[in-house]
Amino acid sequence: MALLDAKARAQLPDSAFAHIDSRGRRRLPINDEAHVRNALSRFNQTTFENEAARDRARTRLLKAARKYGIVPVGFITGQLVNVRARAEVEARASDVRSLPRGIVTFLLADIEDSTGLLRQLGPRYASLLADVRRILRGAVREADGQPVDIRADELFAVFKQAPSALDAAVAIQRALLSRAWRNGAKVRVRLGLHTGRPSLTDTGYVGLAVHMAARVCSAANGGQIVMSHFARDAVLGRQPPGISFRDLGQHRLRGLPEPVRLYQAEADGLPADFPPPRVEEASAGLRNGG
Repeated sequence: MALLDAKARAQLPDSAFAHIDSRGRRRLPINDEAHVRNALSRFNQTTFENEAARDRARTRLLKAARKYGIVPVGFITGQLVNVRARAEVEARASDVRSLPRGIVTFLLADIEDSTGLLRQLGPRYASLLADVRRILRGAVREADGQPVDIRADELFAVFKQAPSALDAAVAIQRALLSRAWRNGAKVRVRLGLHTGRPSLTDTGYVGLAVHMAARVCSAANGGQIVMSHFARDAVLGRQPPGISFRDLGQHRLRGLPEPVRLYQAEADGLPADFPPPRVEEASAGLRNGG
């Protein structure tokens, strides 16, 4: 490809360039086949003022490629991937802006022994997982909560009001318990609730409150609702009729600096007897506050 010197470049019309920036600088020459191929390879290295400018340049470049009989399959595939990635980032940013700030209550859900269910059901596990996710999302939204993240067999949701989070947790366990699962599968979900004041960034919630919620969920057994004392205190006296709290003692949760007192939420029609919380053995001496 012959390089364009300043004189030859100046003699080209604006139409011979894929992009002209806001300062009038002409970029990505497309005056012949060799320069079109070069522009295709350098497109993603070019800085554009905004997405509209990028789209205009892409359109001009693809039109020039057609003129010279170039079929830029790799370029088009790459651009589609980039467009989808930007759309996902923009959608996530929009979702983040809608999340509540200040003191919130997190609900985390995790399917117990999902690996065992996968071995038992094989390809049918995907359908079961979709059913569980529908139950989780439906209960969260019915209680005015917002799903923050759903991946694999886990759900992370947030509520502005702690009693609403407890409502969702009870509804989830009742729905799962009443469901007749295919192939005799036993679906049990661990639920953890924690109330705190996380930081909200452009990528979502961060901070100790998020880690605490995850550890509280990990402490639960399948079918159980476990709450930090912060979440229990936030709903105490405002819980729905028929719901009570069993003190599970203080426990040292992995990665957290201080022991945390845990409670089990008990509701009519739900199992009440579970093994001890799934925590480090070192916390055994703390269960009664010792």
